Amino acid sequence: MRLILVQTGNTLPEIADEHGDFDVLFVRHLFGDEAHDAAVNLVDPRAGDALPDPRDGDAVLVTGSASMVTERADWSERTKHWLPRVLDTGTPLLAVCYGHQLLAEAVGGAVGRNPRGRQIGTIDVALTDAGRQDPLFGSFGETVLSVQSTHSESVLELPQRAILLGHTPLDPHHAFRVGAHAWGVQFHPEIDDAMARRYIAARSAAIAEEGLDPDGLLNAVRPTPAGFQLLRRFAELVRERLEPSP
Repeated sequence: MRLILVQTGNTLPEIADEHGDFDVLFVRHLFGDEAHDAAVNLVDPRAGDALPDPRDGDAVLVTGSASMVTERADWSERTKHWLPRVLDTGTPLLAVCYGHQLLAEAVGGAVGRNPRGRQIGTIDVALTDAGRQDPLFGSFGETVLSVQSTHSESVLELPQRAILLGHTPLDPHHAFRVGAHAWGVQFHPEIDDAMARRYIAARSAAIAEEGLDPDGLLNAVRPTPAGFQLLRRFAELVRERLEPSP
C-alpha cells in the first residue's frame, strides 16, 4: 500500500522525542508490524513541498496541527484546494483534526472557533445511524466510541454533500464521510491516554483561563483502543480496494 501522508503539524516535543512525530505515529498504527516496509510519501506543505497527484498513492492521510484553519496560511489554503482532487480520483482519504476541518471547508463547510469551548482529553463520540452502518465506523459494532481529542476550532457547518457519522455534546460534526472513500474525524486516533495527559498538561494554563478544570480532565482520561483500531480498519479498507476482483 502506497500512502501519501500530508503532515500539517507536529505533536508535542516530549511525545515526538519518545514515540515519534505524527508521521511515525500514524504509520505505526496503520501498518502495524509491517510499518518498516511501508511505502510512505511524506509531504509537508508548510515546508513548500508540492502536493502530488493523488493517483500516485493508494491512500491519503492528512494529519492534525496546532495551527488554525481560520488563519488561512498559504500552505493550508493550497492543501485545501488540493483535497477536491483527492476526492475526484476516488483515492481513499482519512483527514484528522486539522485535516478534518480542512476537508470540510474544501467541500463547502464552515470552520471556526467552537462556541461550545475547547475539547480535550478522552471523549465519547456517539455514532449516527449512518455511522453505525459506515464501512469504517460500522466495523466496531458500537453506538459510542471513546477516543482522544484536542482542539478549539471545529466544523461549524457540515458540507451539504457530507454524511454525518458521529457527534459529541461539544461538537455536533465530529466525524463525517464525503462520497464512498473519504472520512473526516475531529479526534486523534493516533494518540493514546498517556499522550492525551501530556496534551492536557501542556495546555493547562489555557484550559484554566477558559474556565475548565485541568485536573478533572486529567482524571477523566482513560485508555481508548478504538482510535488505533480505526486506523487499522482504514488500512484494511484500502487493501480491500487493491485486491483484484475474483
